[in-house]
Amino acid sequence: MKGRIFNNRVKGRIVNNKEGKRRRGIHLIPNVLTTGNLFSGLAAVVLVFHGRLEAAAIAILIAMVFDVLDGTSARLTDSTSAFGVEYDSLSDLISFGLAPGFLIYAWALKSPGMLGAAVMFAYVACGALRLARFNVMGSSEDNRFFTGLPIPAAAGVISTFYIFDHHIGHLSKDVLPYLAIALSLMMSFLMVSTVKYRSVKQLKFEGHHHFMSLVWAVLLLVSVTAYPQLMLFVLCVGYAGSGLVEKGWGVVNTIGKPEPLMRTPVSDSKD
Repeated sequence: MKGRIFNNRVKGRIVNNKEGKRRRGIHLIPNVLTTGNLFSGLAAVVLVFHGRLEAAAIAILIAMVFDVLDGTSARLTDSTSAFGVEYDSLSDLISFGLAPGFLIYAWALKSPGMLGAAVMFAYVACGALRLARFNVMGSSEDNRFFTGLPIPAAAGVISTFYIFDHHIGHLSKDVLPYLAIALSLMMSFLMVSTVKYRSVKQLKFEGHHHFMSLVWAVLLLVSVTAYPQLMLFVLCVGYAGSGLVEKGWGVVNTIGKPEPLMRTPVSDSKD
């Protein structure tokens, strides 16, 4: 009897050790992907210093891919942790705050002088505020929506805007600084605003919508493959504007609906 109890205890310890090691291994996967995000962001900063702006913009897009993968792997393996959340936020600030700020400053905001530097600082500061607010409100916020434009989406707009202009737009030096200032300030405002943005990972399709969603996904993939410089910019701008469109649509519907009539309570007592 004592031998059985001893063997069960030993087996229990072995199982617990295996589970503990496995759980630690699972936690390693999202953090390695987050490190890839951080590496890509730092690579973008270095590339900006060397004047390779298109390579820096591509590095920011690669960081976005790592950011999606680390969040997805953490949810699939149920390995989210406070350490992972903080590490991800610090990496996001460099990859999607500092790197795009340096990119747009080196590309279009040098000529305005101190105004361009102030605009770059506003973008990075608003990105930091957006991440801090997300960490505080993450547990209480509706998972279907983000409050404010996510910082990776803002970085995607800036990086794809450079790629679009470099290959297609070719904006003049007289127009580019003002357009870059307007775009940077708009992204800064949307990040710290209370505009709701739908979370793509929470989208669910039921019934026959699965087939039509697959068709649209195929068409979208083909269009991005055929015209990446244009379609990536269109997708990023479309998502950045989707929150404003949805908010405006909600305001219009609220104005169009008649206000409910207030009913006065009827007293049962007789005078």
